[in-house]
Amino acid sequence: MGCNTSSTRIENSQTSLRAVLIIQNWYRGYRARLKARKQYALTIFQSIEYADEQDQIQLCNFFSFMLENYTRIRKEEIGLNQLAENELDMRDKQDYVDLIDVPDSYKGPRLQFPLTCADIDLLLEAFKRKQILHARYVLEVLFETKKLLKQMPNFTQVQTSPSKEVTVCGDLHGKLDDLFLIFYKNGLPSGSNPYVFNGDFVDRGRNSIEVLMILCVSFLVYPNDLHLNRGNHEDYMMNLRYGFTKEILHKYKIHGKKILQTLEEFYTWLPIGTIIDNEILVVHGGISETTDLNLLHRVERNKMKSVLMPPREIYKDYNTDSKHSKVDVTISAHGRIKTKGFLSEHLPKHEREQVVTIFSASNYYEEDSNRGAYVKLCSGTNPRFFQYQVTDATCFHPFHQRVSTMENSAIKILKERMISRKTDLIRAFLYQDRRKSGKLPVSKWAFCMETILGLNLPWRSLSSNLVIIDQNGNVDYMSSFRNIHIEKPVKEANSALVETLCRYRSDLEIIFNAIDTDHSGLISMEEFRAMWKLFSYHYNVHIDDSQVNKIASIMDLNRDGSIDFTEFLKAFYVVHKYETMMKPEATNLG
Repeated sequence: MGCNTSSTRIENSQTSLRAVLIIQNWYRGYRARLKARKQYALTIFQSIEYADEQDQIQLCNFFSFMLENYTRIRKEEIGLNQLAENELDMRDKQDYVDLIDVPDSYKGPRLQFPLTCADIDLLLEAFKRKQILHARYVLEVLFETKKLLKQMPNFTQVQTSPSKEVTVCGDLHGKLDDLFLIFYKNGLPSGSNPYVFNGDFVDRGRNSIEVLMILCVSFLVYPNDLHLNRGNHEDYMMNLRYGFTKEILHKYKIHGKKILQTLEEFYTWLPIGTIIDNEILVVHGGISETTDLNLLHRVERNKMKSVLMPPREIYKDYNTDSKHSKVDVTISAHGRIKTKGFLSEHLPKHEREQVVTIFSASNYYEEDSNRGAYVKLCSGTNPRFFQYQVTDATCFHPFHQRVSTMENSAIKILKERMISRKTDLIRAFLYQDRRKSGKLPVSKWAFCMETILGLNLPWRSLSSNLVIIDQNGNVDYMSSFRNIHIEKPVKEANSALVETLCRYRSDLEIIFNAIDTDHSGLISMEEFRAMWKLFSYHYNVHIDDSQVNKIASIMDLNRDGSIDFTEFLKAFYVVHKYETMMKPEATNLG
């Protein structure tokens, strides 16, 4: 009897153990699939972000092309004075600030110049309470900061000691809560707690002006212990595309244009980089294997109105012989670089690799998509890295729910890319579908997607989330466009034109803003036609001009010969039907 009981217990234990192992293996697989789905979503975000950056470069090339060919627009009239060479007299700027009254009804922070550490605390507390700094103080902070920046070299020299480490932060992109968290964990800037902020303070996030003001005020209080480098988003053209311009005009409706004009000049005086202990180069975006610090020391950085359009003399000087400057480690806020030692292509490969990328904006693409980080440096010791993540109520949701939210967001922007190339994709599908069956093998569908969109994505893995696949593994390729379409403002617009205007809407908005010299929001039909001809030629857009003219004429509602280009472009928007029709579990990248 006793033996039977023992045997039964052993069998039960073994059964329980097997059950535990089965559950454990299932859960591990489930978590692995969730992580893979999250990684696919991040890949989509990153690929589209990279494609957008390439579009921005193309836009810059177009501006150069436009200036050479559109002679009716004088250079000094383009945009927010962004191409003007002459700076306004400082006295006139101060006079402008003095004319701005701060009413008694204003409940936000009031800054007293010269600033002290108390003003940093005042600003932090005000921004935590969602208060907006008055335009007078914004302009005064920018003017005072620029005065100091003009006295600085292209590269700031920083020395550390065991009792004085320096903290390097990367991109913040208007993420105010990340800056609050950094200061909470690492302390406020001070004479004993120096910081380097390595560019991209603005754009994308909702609080870019608040982030910039905290950094500038801290710099004015501690000019020797807080260092600001210029990033590619400290640029008027990037701001037009990625949100900072709109943020300024929304928060400062009266003085917003003056703030933007001031920012454009302010950016040009930001240092290029920081050199720590003559060993570590901190620069935004990285360096190439032929980067010459001696040349960069000589560059007149204030002539760099846009970092995407460097003055021609830089290229000319770059070809001259010069000795390469030495740094031991490079820290990049944003970008992938592989350079160590002498900045020259002549070094052995093993001496050119060991670069650190620091990115400080957590939840960059979507909630829970990534952590932020900063690094503390001191001569003679290894770098110390610190990670963090701003959390809110959504971070307490189950992991699968957070992954689904991220997936939905990624698929949404990918679908918008697809619908904006619908005509081209259908043409590619039909070419592959020789039997005209309406179906393609997944491999051919994936080939068409990559050929047209060029996003370097794992299309086969994504296919189950983007199209309908039959039991034989063939794709119904027209299902690529299910539950999504571009709204047509008028029936006369053909599909190719609608897709083109939707695809290049951001670029066109920036271009039209450049033409709109009086900031009225209106451009003449003649200007519109001339600009479209240049745009279609440069971008290789094959659309009949008469189609565009016809749509523009229809949008001229009051028949006064001009159109509201912002409303014109807003008319071509993407509609996602699946947001209300699809079940949450239907979106699955795995």
